[in-house]
Amino acid sequence: MRAKRLTGSVAGVLVLALTAAGCGLSGGSGGGGATAGGCKVDQGNVGSGKLTGDVKGRITFQTTNLKKDFGSFFDGVIKEFEKAHPGATVKWIDDPGDNTFTTRTVADAQACTLPDVINLNSETATALTKAGYLLNLGVKDPDVAKPFVPAFWKSSTMADASGATVHAVLPWYTGGIVLTYNTDLLKKAGVDTSKAPSSVFGLFADYEKVAKAAKGAYYATMANPVWRIPADWDQMNIKTLSDDGKSAVFANDPRTVQWVAWMAKLYKEGAMPKDSLSSSNDPSTLYSQGKVAYGSTNPSFVRFVKQNSPSVYARTGVGQQPFDSLGHTTGAPQYISVAATSDHAPVALAFAEFLTDAENQTAWCKDPNVVVFPTTTASLDDPFFQNVTGNDPFSAARKLVAEQLKTATAHQTNLSPAVQNAIVAQVQLAMQGKKSAAQAVKDAQAKANELLKQAG
Repeated sequence: MRAKRLTGSVAGVLVLALTAAGCGLSGGSGGGGATAGGCKVDQGNVGSGKLTGDVKGRITFQTTNLKKDFGSFFDGVIKEFEKAHPGATVKWIDDPGDNTFTTRTVADAQACTLPDVINLNSETATALTKAGYLLNLGVKDPDVAKPFVPAFWKSSTMADASGATVHAVLPWYTGGIVLTYNTDLLKKAGVDTSKAPSSVFGLFADYEKVAKAAKGAYYATMANPVWRIPADWDQMNIKTLSDDGKSAVFANDPRTVQWVAWMAKLYKEGAMPKDSLSSSNDPSTLYSQGKVAYGSTNPSFVRFVKQNSPSVYARTGVGQQPFDSLGHTTGAPQYISVAATSDHAPVALAFAEFLTDAENQTAWCKDPNVVVFPTTTASLDDPFFQNVTGNDPFSAARKLVAEQLKTATAHQTNLSPAVQNAIVAQVQLAMQGKKSAAQAVKDAQAKANELLKQAG
């Protein structure tokens, strides 16, 4: 079961709102008279050519809900940057990351007041890139990619207004994906924990073993498919949307029907609590009570279990989530971007690179209060991740994820909540036996296309 993304912004809605305000870039290198997203900017911020200029001036740096827990760490980073660049000043603000984050970010962009350096999720970054509000980092600093895991950097791309792929973001911190399970419950069900399944359907077969052995005394996993769509499909390399993101294509792959049929079968056979079909609850509580055999795939979940249910933690195993047809895992990183509308872009770019360099990423990921992983190669090679001692579940998860991230990609299919809910609703009907798997998939694609067409 995948953990939900950190935020749920709607890229399609953002694009519509931003386009209405006027988008795109114009201008060359140096001087004034250029525009970015309809805002007047220095020509050096847009077009071709490396960004030049003195690292002097005052910039604003915005994070998302980090100040309360990590104030001292980021204050330290800012002080070190200002010490290295005496003419630069960084003002740190922290957005609460609530449900109005997207709306406020759009408003800031349209008003030409985006923070100079801003922490974004994938959906919002995608929309702001398309509208021309973010600096093309790959052009403005040709060496900017060097610290990052190559696969992560390659996949951390968005399309600009012309459809060209650009690097408008730096991958920052990310989560990971692991298979967590109750070793006692799986042993009772006859599931071999020494060899993790290599495919999603192989994992489903293990769920079925749990259902047959438990007979309702405990369960394999939670039922609501919202946790698995499109995560499972991405891992199976099922194409959910067309290349331009304007239409749904998942029904074209016969494995989608097979996946829905499996979900319906597992629900009918009792692999999942009946009352969890429409529940938004993750498995945390039931797993900690020993009532669900498989826990969340988020590594931070392991720490939650350790803190809240030591007895279950002692019986928790950590393994490889199936790579399936994709052949590697994917991450959902948070990003650091630089506003193309910045009045002090050289300062903003320098700070963005300083914040995300290997030294600062490693230092933050070692903080005992955070369970995140870095996106730089040097950080993942640090002994903190590689020389893990002990065989406790959290240590095992940390080492496993660090290895995975060396080949991970940042690509995950972005579905708006409306489209995702439309698809999920049809799958739920199939799981309840009210539709065949084939009909549910057909109807899900039709409803998704209606919503995508409305979004433009």
